[in-house]
Amino acid sequence: MSQSQTIPADNRSPDKHQITDRAALRALYGEPMKLALEKVVTRIDEMCATMIERAPFVVISTAHADGRQDVSPKGDAPGFVAILDEKTLAIPDRKGNNRLDGLENLLQNPNIGLLFIIPGYRETLRVNGKARITTDPDLCARFAVQGKAPVTVTLVDVEEAFIHCGKALIRSKLWAAESQVTKGDMPTPGQLFAMKDRTADPAAVNERLETNYREELY
Repeated sequence: MSQSQTIPADNRSPDKHQITDRAALRALYGEPMKLALEKVVTRIDEMCATMIERAPFVVISTAHADGRQDVSPKGDAPGFVAILDEKTLAIPDRKGNNRLDGLENLLQNPNIGLLFIIPGYRETLRVNGKARITTDPDLCARFAVQGKAPVTVTLVDVEEAFIHCGKALIRSKLWAAESQVTKGDMPTPGQLFAMKDRTADPAAVNERLETNYREELY
């Protein structure tokens, strides 16, 4: 359905099929498999460390005190998320767009969820816990790249961690060569932005982004 065909929220009919309680949900799905429950650990063990040290990409989930959600991608060299000890992870905050949605959420609500992704590997690692933001100069200096240290580091106190099966990545064919988008298959960022702002110059937007990518990664 295109945006022009989207039904306004106020005009939508009530969903008589909506699931509203756990009993109804579990009646559809059943209880989780024993293995799915037993694989959860409460610290960074060898299994978790093996994946974290190889992951160049992590998706971070946070929520505001009022319940509003945010999901933010973070990426750097493999192992950029440091294991300080078996209960603590450290995530450097590299330069971005300064929206700071996730960091501001953590000031209101310390709960955090992490999804570690390794290119070409079907399984992912999920970590949940509580987070705090620090400007500790020694810790920030530890994460310096090209002579530039992050402004802050997010410390995650690990509460649970577990391997997530690869079914989603298998179904999506995420790592399959034939699934990779090539140049020309997608609109440029400038063209996408112009869909929202018809006065925008796509070429100018693309140039600003490319300059930012070259000069402001760290």
